[in-house]
Amino acid sequence: MATVLLVRHGRTSANAGGLLAGWSSGVELDDTGRSQAEALAARLRDLSLVALVSSPLTRCLQTSDVLLRGRPPVSRTECDDLGECRYGAWTGRPLADLAGEPLWQTVQRQPSAATFPPSEEYRHESLSEMSARAVAAVRRHDAAIEAEHGPGALWVAVSHGDVIKAVLADAAGTHLDLFQRFTVGPASLSVVRYTAERPYVSRVNDTGADLAGLVPPPAADAATTDAPGTTGTAGVVGGGA
Repeated sequence: MATVLLVRHGRTSANAGGLLAGWSSGVELDDTGRSQAEALAARLRDLSLVALVSSPLTRCLQTSDVLLRGRPPVSRTECDDLGECRYGAWTGRPLADLAGEPLWQTVQRQPSAATFPPSEEYRHESLSEMSARAVAAVRRHDAAIEAEHGPGALWVAVSHGDVIKAVLADAAGTHLDLFQRFTVGPASLSVVRYTAERPYVSRVNDTGADLAGLVPPPAADAATTDAPGTTGTAGVVGGGA
């Protein structure tokens, strides 16, 4: 199967200022965020990417621009389903203030039960709805990219922290109520490979490790490889080397 590189956008002024940006307009990468994206682009340079799918929000598109700069042409698609959770009336508010809301404890302890309050300006949804649309979008794009480019294809999905945590929780077979156990920092890389047997999560919140292991194996070996570091259709007993 294809391999998806889940990339969170670089840091923004909202991140630095402790604001819940959500779908606010005008939220862009700050200087640190641009540097983070450039560092990730340098690490990805030797990987042959076949596609990039991005949240339509500016901070993700700016991160995508940096990742694609100077590479052979790669198709870029915008996908609303990879967009940030729709936080409704929480959008744009300081996290320090939100931490005092009763709903905050639900978000931390039982996220599957959390629905954000409505707003006249911003749409709202539950974390369960966000998770369902994001997971479906990643799996849908992954299947389409594999069908077009083959099982060794590497592609990038640029999205947001909560969205990527939800995708990782699904891939790891973890209930959404435990998705806060994942850390997904700005411009971090997480890697999932979906197979007929199960998804494999090979990296989480990676901000500096060598990426050579993501290069697909030769075609002769690919048919017997489910994921980097595993052989055959089942996981290696004992965890492998």
